[in-house]
Amino acid sequence: MIRMATTTRKQDGTTLEAQRTGVRRPPLYRVLLLNDDFTPMDFVVVVLQKYFDMDRERATQIMLQVHREGMGMCGVFTKDVASTKVEQVVSYARQHQHPLACVMEENE
Repeated sequence: MIRMATTTRKQDGTTLEAQRTGVRRPPLYRVLLLNDDFTPMDFVVVVLQKYFDMDRERATQIMLQVHREGMGMCGVFTKDVASTKVEQVVSYARQHQHPLACVMEENE
């Protein structure tokens, strides 16, 4: 939380103090890919590169995590960005007839 306060003295001797305000950071959300038995591994790597700006090596690591553990984290974003990425990935997967699931959950 960020707090700011300023004090101003007037000529008549009175003192004015600005009200303290707090600004909270927006909650963050994790974007996760979920494993399925039909989406090709190469397609998952392409998705990670295209929508999460990963190099091929990092995308392959995440794809293997999805394959072995059932899910893999693609990144942590604000709610609007996370939601947009989920929609983009799901839409892209459907356009290519793949059932790849992408979800978001609040980062704790």
